[in-house]
Amino acid sequence: MLAIFKNGLVVPPQELKSPASSTHAPAFDNAKNLEETLKDFLSSHSNNGFSLGFADNALLAYAPPQRSHITAHQRMFCGVNDIYCVFTGSLRNLPTLIKQYGLSKGVNEAMFIVEAYRTLRDRSPYPAHQVLKDLDGSFGFVIYDDKARTAFAALGADEVVKLYWGIAANGSLMISDDVNLVKASCAKSFAPFPTGCMFHSERGLMSFEHPMHKMKAMPRVDSEGVMCGSNFKVDALSKINSIPRVGSEANWATWGHQA
Repeated sequence: MLAIFKNGLVVPPQELKSPASSTHAPAFDNAKNLEETLKDFLSSHSNNGFSLGFADNALLAYAPPQRSHITAHQRMFCGVNDIYCVFTGSLRNLPTLIKQYGLSKGVNEAMFIVEAYRTLRDRSPYPAHQVLKDLDGSFGFVIYDDKARTAFAALGADEVVKLYWGIAANGSLMISDDVNLVKASCAKSFAPFPTGCMFHSERGLMSFEHPMHKMKAMPRVDSEGVMCGSNFKVDALSKINSIPRVGSEANWATWGHQA
């Protein structure tokens, strides 16, 4: 899976940008542009990979796992009513969630995420962190809401599924489960996506496991001693001043539109 959100649609954490990249332009000399990275993704999945572009705002690319990768996590794609989701992993309590949201039995994980997102965006008062804490399983997903022009990503807390994110030379945010794709375009300005966390294009990064605590950026150095994009951890000693809302303004679709 590969998601690219253009600079302006999202404001990625500045700590993702390597000091080497910000002070020395040559840090990106060998980096691939986004078109080349997308071409690499599609060429490696020539039989079943595809991509969707959304004007100058976003791009999603998807390919199911190769059959030879027996241990690979399942990947799914779903698009309904201008909401698109790329999902990797699985939810153990999917049948329970399907009943809870009144969905049909044939719904898979990606379909559920889209339907739950749409339900919560339009009607439900549940806060984003509570919704994600109710997901029992190993998962990572990226949503693009083309109607609202918002992006949303989350990664489960069990550290089984891995996602990576970074800032490309043109300022775009890239998210993928393939670290090599991210490194190709983001040079040193990348890091693992933090587990148990969610990122909204307008509100930023937050831990859904510990919603009352702030996130802390931890400097990261590679094997060559070069500063890379920061790792993000929950700061157990620093709390958010206000309690996260539990009204409709706090659900995961309108998270960035608090009054």
